[in-house]
Amino acid sequence: MQRRLERDSAFALFTYGFRPFFLGSAFWAVVAVALWIGALAGLWTLGQGYGALAWHAHEMIFGYTGAVVAGFLLTAVPNWTGRLPVAGWRLALIFTLWGVARLAFLVTGTIGPLPAVVLDSLFLPCLLVLMAREVVVGRNWRNLKPLILVTFLAAADIAFHAEVLTSGSANYGSRVGIAALIGLIMLIGGRVVPSFTHTWLMRNKAKRLPVSFDRFDVVTLLASAAALISWIVVPRAAGTGVLFLGAALLHCVRLWRWTGLQTWREPLVFVLHLGYAFVPLGFFLGAIAVLVPNSFAGTEPLHAWTVGAIGLMTLAIMTRASRGHTGRPLSASALTILMYSAVVAAALLRIGAGLVPEVHGPLVTAAGIAWIAAFMLFVLEYGPMLLGRRVEHAG
Repeated sequence: MQRRLERDSAFALFTYGFRPFFLGSAFWAVVAVALWIGALAGLWTLGQGYGALAWHAHEMIFGYTGAVVAGFLLTAVPNWTGRLPVAGWRLALIFTLWGVARLAFLVTGTIGPLPAVVLDSLFLPCLLVLMAREVVVGRNWRNLKPLILVTFLAAADIAFHAEVLTSGSANYGSRVGIAALIGLIMLIGGRVVPSFTHTWLMRNKAKRLPVSFDRFDVVTLLASAAALISWIVVPRAAGTGVLFLGAALLHCVRLWRWTGLQTWREPLVFVLHLGYAFVPLGFFLGAIAVLVPNSFAGTEPLHAWTVGAIGLMTLAIMTRASRGHTGRPLSASALTILMYSAVVAAALLRIGAGLVPEVHGPLVTAAGIAWIAAFMLFVLEYGPMLLGRRVEHAG
């Protein structure tokens, strides 16, 4: 029924959750970083009454990524439960709430930060209630686990605002938010990366296949959860550094068990492994930052996670889901490969900015330009797919 609705609709934006939220998140990824680069150059101010740095952190952790999470869940939960997806006016309403919150944060100098905070604080809880209802009605208890992490993300968003309004910064809120997103990547990535890899390798008659989820994965997830909790509570403690180092090694082994190097001929699959590789890199850089004081200029370990792991994994999921759910072939185009390359470049440039402090500013700007280019290309290539009707293709 849903596919027939998409085929019959010339304007299918609100027929499936991935459509408005993936397009909206990509558009906001461009706008938010462009505004941030301009603010760094002194061309304008951002987040009056809220703080420019807090605005930037919030709009990337919760604004951009919150929309991708919404698009993913609104698309995945119907597959998990066998129920029809949230569509029509309900989908339009929750997307509008997200969009209005983004606009409100741009005019805090006029309306004050509190209205923007209230609007934004409603979005993730509303999404959570909507998705939890679908899982409960569908009696799909196994998939409550991702919603628990979304609960932490929603709580982190509210905590972020509370910290900013009371103290001017959001140390705990930002760490909990990033930890929840990395947790989602570890959990959901642990499903989709080996699954898609297995499918592609089987089709190409490979002899070595990814190892199925087993006790090693459980140990890796538990060790990583301990490391992230320690980081949230005592980010500079030596014990946190040790836990980070252990988590980095475990995730490297986890990646190796997924045999991703065999998929280099299909970038749509290989990029999932490349994006996940920034998870252990973030743990490793974080361990060095703690165990070797003054080894980094600032937040470079964080940007391995935010720009690298979150940026590349979200883009990988957005491109694959957009192709699959609109009836396009599951194969990366030249433009899609260019998008992936631009985000990898953005991540490496942003990490490198801390390693070469003499050119920190130019590298940060270059990283921002590469990020903008990637998501502009997404809007140009995938925008027509997301706005138009589903097509059928042979094979």
